[in-house]
Amino acid sequence: MTKNKNLSELEYQITQKGATEPPFTGKYWNFDQPGLYVDVVDGTPLFLSTDKFASSCGWPAFSKPVDRSVNYYHDHTHGMNRVEVRSSRADSHLGHVFNDGPADRGGLRYCINSAALRFIPYDQLDQEGYTAYRQQLDDVGAAPEK
Repeated sequence: MTKNKNLSELEYQITQKGATEPPFTGKYWNFDQPGLYVDVVDGTPLFLSTDKFASSCGWPAFSKPVDRSVNYYHDHTHGMNRVEVRSSRADSHLGHVFNDGPADRGGLRYCINSAALRFIPYDQLDQEGYTAYRQQLDDVGAAPEK
């Protein structure tokens, strides 16, 4: 894939080259607003804000992706045995998934680079074409108070 002119250099290095942003530096690692996280490359819906949880890992952590939005690959780089997570449509590198997440949420921790994500706030979901995800947030009582 050629470099998307709309991607910053960091977004390009992470999504297209598999780089990782330094821990505790991404804009979403300590971010808590209702909405939807999508692939920065093509807008594929990836994670609901209700599936984000506080983790000391230094990157945004989610308990599960939406729909079938991610693919999984064995990653043996850097002498580690990990599972890489990539977006299903654009094949963007997002991060990795680990088995050390909260037990009450299924036990998984999707450790995702902020630079691979774009956040759509709850009140902008309709105008950006993500109405179905607003309804999902409504269904679990995650709509912001008015």
